[in-house]
Amino acid sequence: MVVTAHFIDEEWKLVSYIKKIISFIPITSHKGEYIAKALETCLLEWGFRNVFTVTVDNASSNDTGLGFLKRKLLSWGSSNVKCKYLHMRCIAHILNLVVQDGLKECDTAVKRVREVVRYVRNSPAWLNKFRDLSDLIGIEQKSSLCLDVPTRWNSTYLMLQSAVIYHKVFEAYEESDNSFKSDLGDSILDFLDWDSVNSLVKFLKCFYEMTIRISGSLYVTSNTFFSEISDLFCILKSMVEADGAVKLMGANMKAKFEKYWGDIDKMNYMIFFANILDPRDKLEYMPTQINHMCGELKGKAYLENLLAALHELFDDYAISYSHSGSVSGFGSSSGSGSGSVSPSIETVQSASAPVGRPQYLLKSQIKKQRMESGGRKKTELEHYLTEAIVDEENSFDILRWWKVNFARFPILSKLARDVLAIPISTVASESAFNTSGRVLDHFRSSLTPKIVEALVCTQDWLRLPNTPLSIEENLEELERFEKEFNVDGGSTSGGRTAGSSLATIPEEE
Repeated sequence: MVVTAHFIDEEWKLVSYIKKIISFIPITSHKGEYIAKALETCLLEWGFRNVFTVTVDNASSNDTGLGFLKRKLLSWGSSNVKCKYLHMRCIAHILNLVVQDGLKECDTAVKRVREVVRYVRNSPAWLNKFRDLSDLIGIEQKSSLCLDVPTRWNSTYLMLQSAVIYHKVFEAYEESDNSFKSDLGDSILDFLDWDSVNSLVKFLKCFYEMTIRISGSLYVTSNTFFSEISDLFCILKSMVEADGAVKLMGANMKAKFEKYWGDIDKMNYMIFFANILDPRDKLEYMPTQINHMCGELKGKAYLENLLAALHELFDDYAISYSHSGSVSGFGSSSGSGSGSVSPSIETVQSASAPVGRPQYLLKSQIKKQRMESGGRKKTELEHYLTEAIVDEENSFDILRWWKVNFARFPILSKLARDVLAIPISTVASESAFNTSGRVLDHFRSSLTPKIVEALVCTQDWLRLPNTPLSIEENLEELERFEKEFNVDGGSTSGGRTAGSSLATIPEEE
């Protein structure tokens, strides 16, 4: 199991421990309690007690494990309000399940592409012949012909994309090699298959680009979670309204979408809070987006619940930080727990009202009536929501905006700092398993778990801080190895457990 930690520091820099891995350990069982115990041990070793969210995949054991962890965090002093949002499901894993269900409708064409690619890559001699034909035809493409991992649709997309590029090379190979057709038999692609694959590549491109966006490790992603879900809903809706195979694909994918994101009450509200805390969005577009997804009747109720929950969370932060000292900025509402507690009107009157000045008493009574009738000061959250949204600009930096406006929203900015640090995908943490495959191989298979963890963590910590994590296989490196050693570049890594990404709350100085 691999664990990475993420937070935004006092300078408003995203510190994913510079994408640092803080734990890489084997676990004796995939049961929830064992996962929770491993996470607890990791947190205690690093001295982390304020954990805001844990991003994991959709394994049922993770649900159990985070239930155990939630009770542990409550015993460590975390509030019930914060712990409600501990479990964040990885958007990349759900998107993978959605697209996989759609690909079932094009299974025949995909399987045929997989078979011909596997055939060519199965022998160094056949692969060299394929490259020679590619050079002869004049295919100016540096990428290698890649084989997919069937359970990872993004790798299937890359395989189909490369196959389309080498379409003419496959046809030339079939004409020049009699064994190609006799060996593959029914797996040879005809023009209808190629037409289907071309359409599929165009269709999958938007989902692949979405995966790239949500898998970023150098920038904030939580504020885009709801927008990506809304975009996905629109794409699937248009597919369902289409004809033919696309309609069937859309129906299957929409059914899987509804399973995870069809009921807003079953979603983690942090998905919506992060979008609201983006000053370019706030509540400008969300009501319309929710109504579009759920209908106006349900949408109105959902939005009311979301806003009530956001105010509850803000009040929880106000209480927490008011205990640590006074804060500056907008005044807060009575009962929210932020700011200093004011003495009652009666006490002020009896202590300081001069004798013989009835106008002073009258003003005090009017002020008291206004306070009781709702004339209270607005909270920081209310001020933030009533202000105009920020214009969309490519150069806009959401963390810089909150840093500049920290003095105006001292409590809300602390909430924003925790919410925006949430990683919405575990792709960054799972990339550690690509590293482990190079640490452990057939010649180095007797290393102890501690040594493996030390090697993996050290390599990760020494990586340049601004180096992005690639979500796909390094195909150029693989091709170089193939040329040097004349071996197939298939994966030798074994089974693995899901990665976890922790969004932590930094300790106050």
